[in-house]
Amino acid sequence: MSLKVPKSNNLPIFKDGYKYLQGLDEAILRNIEAVVELSDLVRTSFGPNGRNKLIINHLGKLFVTSDAATIIREIEVVHPAAKLLVMASQAQEAEMGDSTNLVIILGGELLKKAENLLIMGLKPTDIIPGYELACTKALAELETLSTFNLPTPMTPSTLAAALKPALASKQYGLEDPLAALIAEAALAVMPTNPRNFNVDNVRVVKIMGGSLANSRVVQGMVFGREPEGSVKHAKKAKVAVFTSALDIAQTETKGTVLIKNAEEMLNFTTGEEKHLEMIISQLAASGVSVVIGGSSMGDLALHYLNRHNIAVLKVLSKFELRRLCRVVNATPLARMGPPTPEEMGYVDVFETVEIGGDRVTVLRQLVDGDEGFDPTSKGDRTKTATIVLRGATANSLDDLERAVDDGVNVLKGLIKDGRMVPGAGAVEIELARRVENYGAGLKGLPQHGVRRFASALECVPRTLAENAMGGAEGNEVVSRLWAKHETTGGSAWGVDVEKESDGTLDASAHKIFDSLPSKAWAIRLATEAAISVLSVDSIIMSKPAGGPKIPQQSGNWDNDD
Repeated sequence: MSLKVPKSNNLPIFKDGYKYLQGLDEAILRNIEAVVELSDLVRTSFGPNGRNKLIINHLGKLFVTSDAATIIREIEVVHPAAKLLVMASQAQEAEMGDSTNLVIILGGELLKKAENLLIMGLKPTDIIPGYELACTKALAELETLSTFNLPTPMTPSTLAAALKPALASKQYGLEDPLAALIAEAALAVMPTNPRNFNVDNVRVVKIMGGSLANSRVVQGMVFGREPEGSVKHAKKAKVAVFTSALDIAQTETKGTVLIKNAEEMLNFTTGEEKHLEMIISQLAASGVSVVIGGSSMGDLALHYLNRHNIAVLKVLSKFELRRLCRVVNATPLARMGPPTPEEMGYVDVFETVEIGGDRVTVLRQLVDGDEGFDPTSKGDRTKTATIVLRGATANSLDDLERAVDDGVNVLKGLIKDGRMVPGAGAVEIELARRVENYGAGLKGLPQHGVRRFASALECVPRTLAENAMGGAEGNEVVSRLWAKHETTGGSAWGVDVEKESDGTLDASAHKIFDSLPSKAWAIRLATEAAISVLSVDSIIMSKPAGGPKIPQQSGNWDNDD
């Protein structure tokens, strides 16, 4: 006779407050539901006809934007599975600066297709190998679809043409002026070796009023404030940059001074004033005409600087100060004193100009074609360009700034790898067709994952068509695209968001191109995120950390009773 040990129910493995979810219904399908919900949230913002989202973040700041990177950054996603997709899109933003929405939409669609297979009885271990095979096949086929390369040497027209499709998805209708501005600014700071192009060298300054047509590029730096002193202009000026306060030096320890009469009181401050005057006299003697301060400025220091006809500008941002040092080729000094010739910078023009009612300060080097340009001048070719954006509202200016930022990042990616593929959803339909044919020739359960991956790729042209023409029309456009891609040489047909004919167009003929590396990264990251979510079979959540709650005071806390 065998001994039977009774099993106890509900053994306490975790502390109180832990949540433990496992199994298909509780863990996997719940994770998929959360990711699909996030994907559906940004899907309507995809493409040129994408709708804006109005977001108010935890600080009460208002955002009106269709930029997926901004949306997911400000809504603070807390679901752990949805966070995996958010991290994938953030990796895409850091790597390429564009196609963040594509990562979220494709990742959500892959999981939606996987959900159908799971309900039919397949295991995640059957679907994951299929997705991996399909991803590898899609990336290999993508390499063969490149139809256009960024021309060299780069000119404003070729750069603008390459940037327009990326900008049209952010600011549809304004892509022409924005692309021209970005191309002009980028070429102004383009190094001898374009691969060393630094996106930090293109700045944006937003000034309310006017319209985008009034925007322009300044080769140098523009600050949205006036100089501190009375001197507003300087030409061919030596520049000193200080990160310390321009004021009488304060002692580190507190002390008490006993003053017995008026004469002692006058003598007490005279020594400090003379010391400050001596420092500023030495500054003027060294030839400095412009002083940039990174901290506070005392009235006495300003008085002496004005007396010596030295212009003073306060720049509180450390990032802006670093950029400014690059523009004028100066070394920032940590204490007041005359700089050495090596530490001094040089600027051709320091001026205060009025743009749309706001007075701004401009520091720039003269370029060939400007009045007074001297080829033998000691000023280096400017290393920073500023795009001065004009707009009617703060929200529209913020959205324009985000579009410029994305455009500059796309440009950097194109300089590294100039291969481009047909846009407007053409490349996704072609990849779907090729991956579908590949899956049809496979045996075993992974073929289902491969074929679902192919149908998930259709979400890009379908979403473009739905956002532009409505849901019913979207399916018809995708059907027409499939028919055209089956014909010889039909791999470049994409969605015509303006629907000038039947809702389809030849993307190559209309010069609608997307960056090949950006597409490859998006497909790879979306697949990895979907596989990560599918490979989870349990969710274990601990109790949120936190100290004791603050006691709530009653309404009449000061009453005696």
